Amino acid sequence: MTDERQQLPVVVKAYDLLLWLIPHIDKMPRSRKFTLGDRLENVTLELLLTLVEAAYSRHKRALLERANLAAEKLRFLLRALRDLGLLSRKSHTFAMEQITEIGRMIGGWLRQQHAREPSP
Repeated sequence: MTDERQQLPVVVKAYDLLLWLIPHIDKMPRSRKFTLGDRLENVTLELLLTLVEAAYSRHKRALLERANLAAEKLRFLLRALRDLGLLSRKSHTFAMEQITEIGRMIGGWLRQQHAREPSP
């Protein structure tokens, strides 16, 4: 297993968010677990795997933009879960703080790439 210290902090943060979300998804009522829950898990996995791919890619901008979009999708899914009473306010606040931090990290990485890579 790769040592976390060798990973980019944004990848570790997205991984930790996934680990935190899965037990919450598992507790959802069956009627929502296989719709909103699956979608939430898939979008979080998409975010994580896109960030991993960006970490190993020479051309990062498109991947980072895709990761940024996944983070935005997560915000809306989590808002829906809160509004439906499937996620407590405290859990929603925690998750949103994590996504906001991930978004800041992606934004910084994107700005760095814009400075390095010429526009296509």
